[in-house]
Amino acid sequence: MTAEDMARRVTRRRARTRANLLDAAFAVFAAKGFGRVSIEEVCEAAGYSRGAFYSNFATLDELFFALYRERADLIASQVAEALAQDGPDLDVPASVDRVTEVLLLDVDWLLVKTDFLVHAARDPAVAQALLDHRTRLREAIADRLFRARGHTELPAVLGGVDGAARAVVAAYDGVTTQLLLDKDVDAARTWLGQLLTALLTDGSGTPV
Repeated sequence: MTAEDMARRVTRRRARTRANLLDAAFAVFAAKGFGRVSIEEVCEAAGYSRGAFYSNFATLDELFFALYRERADLIASQVAEALAQDGPDLDVPASVDRVTEVLLLDVDWLLVKTDFLVHAARDPAVAQALLDHRTRLREAIADRLFRARGHTELPAVLGGVDGAARAVVAAYDGVTTQLLLDKDVDAARTWLGQLLTALLTDGSGTPV
């Protein structure tokens, strides 16, 4: 085996270790909350030593930050993909169904995201990461609405595509607060779908 092959194997092994640590941390953070989790608990859940942890992350904060960004990037991509499936004429009810399926799929993610929000409220650098994620979500929605201009008219009260995108994110925030308390994903998905349809159409599913 060449030195180059060895280096590739080490790189793959380290990437796998990092991914396993992130997966384990996600489950532990969702179950206990970020502020109640130790490095030892993450290592135990992942089946690794502290040495494996420190070869990938300097602190638990760094791991939490990496975990949030990884999941947030995935969800932003899923939303963009869900919104890209129609042609120029935006099918609002169908798009709403796809987006609510993506956004409300995982209560554990909402628990981790809420912990991150509380953490971000006390740390401007962390807050910027959360703002960046929200911006990516909003831009994905606004881009889809922009491409539907001339085919699908939005309610004037929203003030254009950026206002409509902000309204969608705000509606999601409100519905998921209730979801965190009652854990009723089906009810939350239904309510968010109805709310977004009412926001983006005349309420009957027909664009204004």
